[in-house]
Amino acid sequence: MSAITRTPTTEMEVTSIRLERSLKESLKAISGNQGYQALIRDVLWNYVQQKSGEYRPSFSRDDIRASLDATAQREERCVLTGKVIRPQEPMLLGLTTGGDMVPLSIESMVG
Repeated sequence: MSAITRTPTTEMEVTSIRLERSLKESLKAISGNQGYQALIRDVLWNYVQQKSGEYRPSFSRDDIRASLDATAQREERCVLTGKVIRPQEPMLLGLTTGGDMVPLSIESMVG
């Protein structure tokens, strides 16, 4: 996940959210030393940044193991260049070293 500027907890507002017990336990298990509340904040910030167009995952061409030809079905953003890929435009789906499928513009993998 991308680095988020840390706000001291004394400057945060308390918010109550209901989570299934199994979800909370799963979050605790994968959060490690970070803590599950900090993990939830990171996930929410990433979601807000992605939806606002500010999100820039830190991928490089070295992170792409393989790519497949594809056609965008909705607007996407290339994870390498940030270029908008419009619906029905040719694109690539890249398989990362971490096992994620990510959108790539055709130009991002040329050269």
